[in-house]
Order: sequence, then structure tokens, then C-alpha cells
Amino acid sequence: MKAIITGVAGFIGFSLAERLLQKGWSVIGVDSLTDYYPIHYKEKRLSKLKLHREFKLIPHCITDLDWKDLLLNVGYVYHLAGQPGVRPSWGDNFDIYTKNNILTMQRILEGAVSASKLQRLVYASSSSLYGDAESYPTTEEMLPKPISPYGVSKLAAENLCYLYYRNYFVPTVALRYFTVYGPEQRPDMAFHILLRAVLEDRTFRLFGDGTQTRDFTYIEDIVKGTILASQYGHEGEVYNIGGGSRISMLEVLDKVTSITGKKVNVECIEKQKGDALHTAASIDKAAQHFGYQPQFNLDEGLKREWEWLSNYVV
Repeated sequence: MKAIITGVAGFIGFSLAERLLQKGWSVIGVDSLTDYYPIHYKEKRLSKLKLHREFKLIPHCITDLDWKDLLLNVGYVYHLAGQPGVRPSWGDNFDIYTKNNILTMQRILEGAVSASKLQRLVYASSSSLYGDAESYPTTEEMLPKPISPYGVSKLAAENLCYLYYRNYFVPTVALRYFTVYGPEQRPDMAFHILLRAVLEDRTFRLFGDGTQTRDFTYIEDIVKGTILASQYGHEGEVYNIGGGSRISMLEVLDKVTSITGKKVNVECIEKQKGDALHTAASIDKAAQHFGYQPQFNLDEGLKREWEWLSNYVV
């Protein structure tokens, strides 16, 4: 089994690569090591992947590669690379999101048109494209209404997947991830910031009043769902991949206090533009089509992330 993973040095890309390599796959990782967050996190992940004989790194930008040639003998593509972040996606920064989230998808899809051995091209989409959804839990049939430029860019790339499936029969599957967390989480994400604040006895700045809710999804469930979707997901379809539960940030703070044994110092600040008030995934479609069921509850997942962060050494 041979796969290409874009964004392989990232949080999800690294976790997926490790799992596939453990299963005996051959993995080609593509990553240009952008500096959206401190690069030492990515370098440390890559140092682990390079210990595997079946891992090869291509340290280039997606738009600089010949994807027709690259995909000649590849069965699976997991396109996880992209410009993250809802809050920074406004203004002039949108140029970066256009290139890294939309143009890169189009280049890979163009190369996939002639990739005769390709079984699935999996695209990492986002729950951000739902915006403030019509109802919860949110199904894939509900009309996407993104409320951030980031969400718009993810929806555009998802639509590209469908039109290349429809017109060129590229076997695409798009996965709408819901708030991923766990060991190796990016340092700009809420749980990482929260747990590090507790670890270092600093104040955690909470956007909003804490009543906002999220469907938090543990990294191992994301990886499992991604692999299942690549093997059994229906071509041209989109699927929610969520954690199966919805919880407020106030409840999260209580759980963190219980897990760490330390009270969280919190400063509530103004809600940011583009942040949805609630998210909750209906995972019925993924369960029906390829048997996806999350295995990790938030208590266990937070405990594992706390242990990882407590022992993290740069």
C-alpha cells in the first residue's frame, strides 16, 4: 500500500503517517514546513517519521510539484495540508488561504485526472464551513454557511473535489473534521493553549463567555475515521468526522481542573469574528457507510494530551 500525505509534518498528518507506517504502508510525505507556528514542532515530528524505512519526505510546496508524475504509482492520497486558523483569515491574509487551501487542491486534482492506480483522494475539510448551523447535530445535507474566510476556502476546495469527481471520475472523499485535539496538537489550538497555561501557571484567555459548545474529536478517532473513509467511503461524498459529544468550554475548564489538580485562571475576552457559537456532528452517515464510531471520550483524551504536553521537550 502506497500513500501520499500532504502536510505530513502537521498535527493530523504526522499522526496518520505514523499509523500507516505501523500498518506496513509506504508513505511519501509532502510538507514545505511553513512557519504558521514554531517550526520545531514539525521538525520533531519529522525526526520520528524518518526512523521508518518506508517513509520519504518531499520538502516542497504543493504548487511546485509535478502531480501527474508523483501520482503514477500511488493508491491513496490524503490531502491534509492547508492554511489553518479562522481568526487570521481576514484581510490581506486571505491571499495565503487562497493559495494554500484552494489552489493546492486544484493542482492535486489536476494531477489525479490521469492517475490510473489511484483508489481514493481524501480531502481534510472542516466543520467551519457550516458556520452557525441550522440545527444540531448537523448533518452533511445541511446547507454550508461559513462565517469566516477560512471556512469559505475549505468549502471551495471541497467543491473542487466534487466537480473533479463528477467530470473526471477522480475518486474523491471529503471529511469534515470537528475540532481535533490530543497529543501533538498544534500550539495555537485552544486545548494546547489552555493546558500550557495551567502547566506554567498563566492566565488562559477565553474568547466569549464559555457557553459556546464544540464537538471535540480525539486524534486517534480522526486517524481511524480517515483510514476507513479512504478504503470504504463512497466516491464523491462528504462525511462528518466528529467525537460524538458536544460540550461547553465552561465544562471543559472543570474537566481540566479535575485532570490536572490545578484551578484554571481564566480571563474572558470578546468573541472573535468568524467563530461559530456551536458545533456538533451527526456521524450517522460515516457510521453507515464505513463503520466509523469514536472510541475516546473527552476525559480520556484530555488526560492523554495533558500527559504528552507535561513531558514535551523541545
